[in-house]
Amino acid sequence: MNRAPVLFLNVAVVAACGLVYELLAGTLASYVMGDSVTQFSLIIGLYLSALGVGSWLSKYLEQGLARRFIEIELAVALLGGFSAPILFLIFAHMRHFYPALYGMVFAIGVLVGLEIPILMRLLKDSFEFKDLVARVLTFDYLGALAASILFPILLVPYLGLVRTSLAFGLLNGLVGLWATFILRPQLARVAGLRVRCALVLVLLAAGFAGAGYLTSLAEDNLYNDEIVYAKNTHYQRIVVTRGGGGFQLYLNGHLQFNSIDEYRYHEALVHPAMASCATPRRVAVLGGGDGLALREILKYTQVEQVTLVDLDPGMTELSSSFPPLAVLNAHSFDDPRVRVVNRDAMLWLEECNESFDVVLVDFPDPSNFSLGKLYTTRFYRLLKARLAPGGRVAVQSTSPLFARKSFWCINRTMGKAGFHVKPYQTAVPSFGVWGFSLASQTEFELPHTISAEVRSLDTPSLAALFVLNADMGPVEVEINRLDNQVLVRYYDDELRRWD
Repeated sequence: MNRAPVLFLNVAVVAACGLVYELLAGTLASYVMGDSVTQFSLIIGLYLSALGVGSWLSKYLEQGLARRFIEIELAVALLGGFSAPILFLIFAHMRHFYPALYGMVFAIGVLVGLEIPILMRLLKDSFEFKDLVARVLTFDYLGALAASILFPILLVPYLGLVRTSLAFGLLNGLVGLWATFILRPQLARVAGLRVRCALVLVLLAAGFAGAGYLTSLAEDNLYNDEIVYAKNTHYQRIVVTRGGGGFQLYLNGHLQFNSIDEYRYHEALVHPAMASCATPRRVAVLGGGDGLALREILKYTQVEQVTLVDLDPGMTELSSSFPPLAVLNAHSFDDPRVRVVNRDAMLWLEECNESFDVVLVDFPDPSNFSLGKLYTTRFYRLLKARLAPGGRVAVQSTSPLFARKSFWCINRTMGKAGFHVKPYQTAVPSFGVWGFSLASQTEFELPHTISAEVRSLDTPSLAALFVLNADMGPVEVEINRLDNQVLVRYYDDELRRWD
């Protein structure tokens, strides 16, 4: 039997599995710590250095190379396969998460780094050195390419992080089992080795079958209340919990709203802009896929059309999948005036040729660079070009108390983009003091009354929104530009200080 083609295929599988474990670690790190650029950079650097350590250590393996390869493959299968479940289980314990994360990445990298040199030594008698190196590296890179394409398109959306981890552990285990056949001439006592392979595969298969339970167990440690809905989308993990007389929405583990007090946030976001615009007929909402801002906008009878732009169809369809949200947002997506666009908001602004009387920007906090771009001068200039004369913009701007630099960075960045900006704040029990920015292309008067039915705002409280205490006042900050993303660093530093 010509074993070379199969061993080259093993190289591709080994590379694909190793890269998937690396991507899983980077994704989980960005979920927990934000700043995805930093996390992926650290993990890629650590993994690549570990590959080098493994390659260097491989020179000390001289006897029984075929057996060593299979044993290492089984170790990768167990450690890599169970890496995501283990990290999920300690997700809520930050003190242990860091060493577990980086320790696993390094250990997997060392093991994978051992495998490729051993395979090359097993194949050295079949090829000239230059052909061997060329073929091994070609299959190595092709395997990595396949993994990098499949991970965001197929694996995470349809399997989820835990099942993806276990599935590739199974793949590593199958490579180990298959190697007991193709390397049989070089193996002694092969029966015991095959039993070990079978045990590893049974453990991983059991983990895969119970992946839902493992995920639920991990999330039970992360969330205080009962989980009533959970889904992985192409972009994020959506979790809804129920407790305290209401339900709560989390995206990648971060609270987005509590149904008990969300009205305070959404009334503050929507009504100052709507009340200060003379003719709010055409409205755009960027973000806000939960439909709660829509609910407030649709209270105005003069509104003729609302365009909601949210990247994730999983969010804009959540009302259909979780009926209590449809009740909370007053079935706003069913209103014929509402048009939903699932698109990146910056790309949509670049392509859009419409103008709007009011634009409400309801993005998550700038915890990573993909979100931070939506708070830059570039984004706000695109937004300004889409605003009709006399139009208004309202932006959620983090907390002026807990994230003071971030809050003022957003306001100053909007000003740099040409807006006249008036910062304001409100109290939301689930979040504390929360900040917003009301802006227009020209100087404007603050709103005095609200014509729509609201629960938290009357004439005195509307005026009080625009009063910021001394500890929330302006501070010196840089402008957030697309090429520096200083806002993400401000937010990350401030979040760490309050955690």
